[in-house]
Amino acid sequence: MKKHFLTFLIFIISVSLKASTVDTLTVYSASMQKEIKCVVIKPDSYAKGDQQYPVVYLLHGYSDNYAFWVKEVPEIKKYADDFQMILVCPDGGYNSWYYDSPVKKSSRFETHITREILPYVDTHYRTQPDRKHRGITGLSMGGHGALYLALRHTDLFGAAGSTSGGVDIKPFKKHWELTEQVGDSIQQKDNWEKMSVINMIDEYPTRQLSLIIDCGTDDFFYTVNKNLHEKLLQQEVPHDYTERPGGHTLEYWQNSIGYQLLFFFKFFEAPNTFDKG
Repeated sequence: MKKHFLTFLIFIISVSLKASTVDTLTVYSASMQKEIKCVVIKPDSYAKGDQQYPVVYLLHGYSDNYAFWVKEVPEIKKYADDFQMILVCPDGGYNSWYYDSPVKKSSRFETHITREILPYVDTHYRTQPDRKHRGITGLSMGGHGALYLALRHTDLFGAAGSTSGGVDIKPFKKHWELTEQVGDSIQQKDNWEKMSVINMIDEYPTRQLSLIIDCGTDDFFYTVNKNLHEKLLQQEVPHDYTERPGGHTLEYWQNSIGYQLLFFFKFFEAPNTFDKG
């Protein structure tokens, strides 16, 4: 009996010694003049030395918040260990689409993530603070947001992804209160054009990013993702593209995020073929 208990105790201790750490932070946003929460997941080895780690930013979808990934997809804590990376889950608001909105001046989530959260993380954690070791991805609204932010800030991100992303907002003008962020689809028509990821690849330095995009074949965003893929092919922009059976569901994202993080891991481990910006 004692032997079995001792074996069990050793097992519990070994599990506790090898486990990622989840920090919930409150970071003041000067751009929006309020405190906003954020989750940072450190790999198990973080406490054992002075190693610096690559970072992947995980953006949540519409109506969710900073806690989505760690609560709904708890496997990401294991991925932080497996891939030896820091995962950062910022809050993007209820429906910000990660814009600095041209019509809602109080919504400054592009600035918040790129100029407030990112420097905070690099200052307070042992990161590898360059674009070759920094990636960003997200789901749905966050998939759009990840590509949008990466395209506009190739000096900060070397790799970007999207799972089930709303990569073209124009077909969805009556959904998700998009007009609150983008403006009236007639009077501010130009906003809808220039703030859609699928159009941004004509203007921004796409080839400076390592890209991964996936979407379920039953997803309402499937067509716009396939259109983005085909446009990238036409422009001969290297990227990974996957379509799998599945809809706009938690089950799909629980499966897809592992592939996305493996992609980033391989990018971080590969020789540097990108300028650091």
